Amino acid sequence: MGLDDLFDPAGIAVIGASETPGKLGHDAMANAVAFDGSVYPVNPSSEGTLFGERFVGSVGEIDGPVDLALLCIPAPVVPEVLEECGKAGVGAAVVYSGGFAEAGDDGRQRQSRVEALANRFDIGVLGPNTSGFLVPGRNLLCSFVGEVDRVDSGTVAVIAQSGGVAHALAFQAQSEGYGIAAMVGLGNRVSVGFEEAIRYFDGHPPTDAIALHIEGTADARGLLETCRAVETPVVAYIVGRTGVDGFAASHTGALTGDWDLYRAGFKQYGVPTVPGTTTLLDSARTLGSQPRPAGPNVGVVTVQAGPGIIIADRLCAAGVPVPEFDEATADRLSEYLDGLTYAANPVDTGRPSPAFGDVIETVARDSGIDILLVYQLYEPSVGYPASALDSVAEQLDMPVVLATDGPEPGVSDAIAPLEAAGVTTVRTPERGADAVIALVEYVRQQRRLQEALPDG
Repeated sequence: MGLDDLFDPAGIAVIGASETPGKLGHDAMANAVAFDGSVYPVNPSSEGTLFGERFVGSVGEIDGPVDLALLCIPAPVVPEVLEECGKAGVGAAVVYSGGFAEAGDDGRQRQSRVEALANRFDIGVLGPNTSGFLVPGRNLLCSFVGEVDRVDSGTVAVIAQSGGVAHALAFQAQSEGYGIAAMVGLGNRVSVGFEEAIRYFDGHPPTDAIALHIEGTADARGLLETCRAVETPVVAYIVGRTGVDGFAASHTGALTGDWDLYRAGFKQYGVPTVPGTTTLLDSARTLGSQPRPAGPNVGVVTVQAGPGIIIADRLCAAGVPVPEFDEATADRLSEYLDGLTYAANPVDTGRPSPAFGDVIETVARDSGIDILLVYQLYEPSVGYPASALDSVAEQLDMPVVLATDGPEPGVSDAIAPLEAAGVTTVRTPERGADAVIALVEYVRQQRRLQEALPDG
């Protein structure tokens, strides 16, 4: 089973398309028509057009290529309609409705029928019990959630067990100006699960990193082996450290398992784990955009002392070194700062001065520094030290993270060219530290994996 029919279709059938706003078949069709290819509303009870496309009575009546079917229909009729799709040569389907493995014995039997049909016709089924997926770069909006057309194309593929979490991350990425390469809500994973989606987006050119939200899986080893085998960096947020197994089972038909074992397994297989959705997105963007550092040592430059203390404390608590500078660096910083502020690591410059960019470059060029982390509140009258940050990112090939915040829309406009030049930007000092921690942990784990190879 390949996933090109799902994530790169030539045509889409929206089965159960409806003229009634608020119904799933109407809202899914409203999104689907953004697609550059053919979109067919399918409903034997409707005539005329919907969003400019003429209704068709059944998927078998469509005169044109259809690779993907969006099933906006109640659970009891899904098996019958999926069989029609299989006979019509449809290669992929999204089943939005609930009422399957998460809903007791009847639901489990219904899901078994769907799985058997998927295997019989070689259909890649996303779901059941999902809110769908997005691939913004292709205008592929296979979700029933409103205003997903606002989500721009980015570089992180979000693969989440929960469609709600997937959409929340997509909208957060959009609100902060980054967008996503793709967003997939797996739901019950009848045939398209973590492994299949990870492998697909490993070969997806716009995707530079993969972010996973995991409630549980029946094949943890298969998931871990897949993460280790792909070239694209993967970061994971695993839920279930408390007693939520019953709730998770009622949500996507999955038990969460033992959280500590999951976390240890991911570490062993080279995948950093993070404690929340915001950190998941920040860490994935950092892993996807930043070069691999030569070591774990972080140089911190901050305009305000308080955020610098937060950053240094968070880094050190995670075992990430914030080392002393060499003598030449210390002497040069003393000249720039003239004893007015703190010239050790982390460096506190006070309000940005004309020497702020020189301080940043001096810290980055220290012989013992591998990663640069800068914190600065945005002030429109001062701006960012763009040339210094760009110089470090481009000339030294060093990871550069800028943690910042400030009044909107000024701060978003000001950081856009920095992101384009290779600087990862995040809001709040904690998020800056956590992004760097994930980068350091990823590099450490990858090196351990290399050393463990037979010829390593």
